[in-house]
Formats: sequence, C-alpha cells, structure tokens
Amino acid sequence: MFLVEKGMKTNMLRQLLTDGKPTLGTRVQSIWPSIVEALGHTGMFDYVEFLAEYAPFDLYALDDFCRAAELFNLSTMIKIDHEPRGFLAQKGIGSGFQSVLFADCRTEEDARHCVQVVRAETPEEGGTHGVGMRRFAFMGHYGTPEYVQALKDIVIVLMIEKKAAVENLEAILSVDGIDMVQWGPADYSMSVGRPGQWTHPEVKAVERRVIETALEHGVHPRVEIEHLDQAQYYIDMGVRHFNLGIDINILFNWWMQNGEALRERVLNASSG
Repeated sequence: MFLVEKGMKTNMLRQLLTDGKPTLGTRVQSIWPSIVEALGHTGMFDYVEFLAEYAPFDLYALDDFCRAAELFNLSTMIKIDHEPRGFLAQKGIGSGFQSVLFADCRTEEDARHCVQVVRAETPEEGGTHGVGMRRFAFMGHYGTPEYVQALKDIVIVLMIEKKAAVENLEAILSVDGIDMVQWGPADYSMSVGRPGQWTHPEVKAVERRVIETALEHGVHPRVEIEHLDQAQYYIDMGVRHFNLGIDINILFNWWMQNGEALRERVLNASSG
C-alpha cells in the first residue's frame, strides 16, 4: 500500500522569509529534472530558479521540474516574460513553483498586476487567480481555504531593470504583496543608453540606490552573483538573499578554462 502525502505543499521559500533567514538559490536554463536532483543532492541551496524567460520548455516539463525539487524540499522560482505574464505565472504556480520572478516591470500598475495574477480572486485578496484543477492543488484542494493560502504564500519578485522602473521605484516598492526585488544591470544599462556597461559608475550608483530603497521599504533585495568574491560588497549593504551562478555560464567557463589549458598542454607535448 502506498503512503500518499495529503494537503498542500509547504512553501519553503516563504517560510524562510517569514523566519527572517537568508536565502540562497541558483539559476538554470535546463528544464531537465536530473539537474534539479543534482542540486538537491548538494544540500547547499534553498531554491532553484528556472529561467523560463530565456529557455525553451513545455508545460509537462514544468510539472517534472517541480516534482524533482520536491524530492529534496527545494523551493522553486520561475522567471517569466513580460507577456503573457498572467498565463505563465498561473501555469508555473499550477505546476508547483513557489515563487514567480516577473521581468520588465516598469510602473506601479505593472507591479499591482503582477500581484493580482498570483493572488486568489477573493474579496480579501483582490487577485484574479481563480480556481484551477492544477498539480499544486491535487487532489481535492482546489478552491479551498488552503488553496487561497497557498496562493497568498507565493513569493512575488520583481525585476528592477528598466529606466522607468527606477523612476517609479518608490511607488513600485509601496505595492502590497511585493516580497523581493532583483536588480537587472544588463537591461537597465541598455535602457539608459549604455548597453553592456553594467559596472559603469552611474549604473552601480543606481544599483546601490535600488538596494537601499528596497531595504527602507521592507522589501528584500536579492542579488545575482557569479563568484563568491562578489558577495561581500552586497553583504555590507545589508543584502541577505543571493542567487549564485547559472548553469549555462558555469559550463561555458569550465569548458573555456579547462579546454584552453588542456589544448596548450597537448600542443606543447606534440611540439616537443
């Protein structure tokens, strides 16, 4: 006889935020569940983020990705495109993703819409997320008070990556329901006419202002870094939420460094 877990899944990322604890995630463009399992075996991460904004996927794959994460009590985040944000957010949540990262937020109205598509359509929540017979609510939990609470627990993260978002920063951060913000230097530098100048002093100054303003508003700033030695700069600013690395960059850097070293060694041996 199989033992079946009953009830809705605990949102592990929400629990960590509620408990005031720091969080560590990593990003992947691969939807292959075995990558998630490998991460789970490390025991080093609180959540794994699927970059759906950049990567190909189908809706079956989203289900499998979340199943793999749940084997290790890993929380999950999905980064989605600006459009169709409502469809993508609700399908991601339905598959089991416990957090949604919304790209290309520019205005207070954008921020409110992001919250609305996540939250339940009840008089109290004021959202537009209706009852869905989706995986995260199987079996028989769709439309229940637990269903409403699960939607309330979804962690909502916004990219602050456009010139307009920075100009409207105070209003965006004042929207009830925004849990985290993520600075996006690539998009921001392009939107102000400095494409590729992610570390330009003016861009870095805006990054600092975004982080400090978020902290003042009680919104968690999260920072994406590629190397450990980048962390202290942000820790000193008060950042406690980090996302380390991205699978495709990790592979590229390893291949470049080791491929070059091995090629040089083989060529030296051949010339000798």
